Amino acid sequence: MARVMVVGLRRGLVLARWCRRVGFEVAAVCDPDPGLLAEAAGEFPSARAARGWEELAEADVEAVVLAHDFDAHAEPALRFLERGVHVLSECAACVTEDEGRALIEAADRSPASYSFAENYVEHPHVRLIGGLVAEGAVGDVELIECDYVHGLAPAGIAALAGDPAHWRGRVSPTAYCTHTLTPVLDVTGARPVEVTAHPVGTAARPMAVVLVTRLSTGALAVTRQTFLQGEPDSHWSWLSVRGSQGLAESLRAPGEDSWSVRLRNEPWAHGGSLRDEVRTPPPVRVGGNAVSRMEEGTARVVEAFWRTVTEGAAPRVPVRTAVAASLVGVAGARSLTEGSVPVPVPDVAGSLPDVADGGRGV
Repeated sequence: MARVMVVGLRRGLVLARWCRRVGFEVAAVCDPDPGLLAEAAGEFPSARAARGWEELAEADVEAVVLAHDFDAHAEPALRFLERGVHVLSECAACVTEDEGRALIEAADRSPASYSFAENYVEHPHVRLIGGLVAEGAVGDVELIECDYVHGLAPAGIAALAGDPAHWRGRVSPTAYCTHTLTPVLDVTGARPVEVTAHPVGTAARPMAVVLVTRLSTGALAVTRQTFLQGEPDSHWSWLSVRGSQGLAESLRAPGEDSWSVRLRNEPWAHGGSLRDEVRTPPPVRVGGNAVSRMEEGTARVVEAFWRTVTEGAAPRVPVRTAVAASLVGVAGARSLTEGSVPVPVPDVAGSLPDVADGGRGV
């Protein structure tokens, strides 16, 4: 059985549970919070425990899940790749161009793999739209829009992002863009070329931004994040693709309907009558068990990581895509500070690889 270490237990405890469900042995856990360590020890009593990953850097594991501070993943990822340990890193792969280059070089050298724990590429509506784009249902992608927004009250925003000592308070408002940019890159197969970041509101430190990103295919991506009213019901994400022959977009609807997708083709593009229909993604099972819609993305990403570690399957979201999406946030931060000017996205990744088999579609 493959042994995995989980670093960061606020989000990581959820990932640890899924690791166990898909077949990993959770052999080590790390977090500076003694309460979270105690909770993890209750669920994984045989796992080694430590306050920091450095204490277990030489632990006997085949894989590591990095789910700690958003802006602190590159250093341990580099260390574990050097050791030949497979890495699954959540949210930001890197926060500088140099870190991005180092990650790609390390992943290329390592006998182990680097996977990005970006669960939004595996959410039902994103997979369904990706499948429609791949089969040509909307033609060539011209405009793609993606939201990742939370409609919190001001007090809730201050509690979550108002502490400059916490990573949410110290990173740029553009940094947390991977929940939108990774689906954009996954669906289009493009790489980001240039980004312009626009603040929303008049605060000195905006709590929401709009990123306008030109892609290598010529398509335009418009993405919105983070604290805005009107979040898509139940999962914070909305995706829309306008192509040369049609539209595919997730529904802004309550409950289960929010995972469904509208497909529209005009008669001239469809070769018949107007097509305007709603597609509903089929249910997903992982390890023989039904998975709730909200958990599908996480379950499928962890299951894909297990296949990468145990079967040598290609990473679901590989290092080049992870770095490219993360560097949009880095370039966007510069755009924001310079008055919303267009800024090139560092091309440290080169051509992005094809999406792994079993990625797009449902």
